[in-house]
Amino acid sequence: MWRHPDGGFEKCFCRECGAHLYSRNPDDHTQMSVRMGAFDGDPGVRPSWRTYVAYAACWEPIPDDGLERFSEGKPQF
Repeated sequence: MWRHPDGGFEKCFCRECGAHLYSRNPDDHTQMSVRMGAFDGDPGVRPSWRTYVAYAACWEPIPDDGLERFSEGKPQF
């Protein structure tokens, strides 16, 4: 587990390959973000929104699925 000295979410990486697996709120471990590459199969849940769409690869279009989109991270309310 790693956390930036200035705060923010904790980050967990694979000890074998170094891949970023998930991030979580250090104050509320139920609030987390799991990288889709961490799954071998269908996790049975669907996204609630799409973040960092301003950085999407031009060759991989973002699905037109009606989900709320954010140019960068989802704003904290």
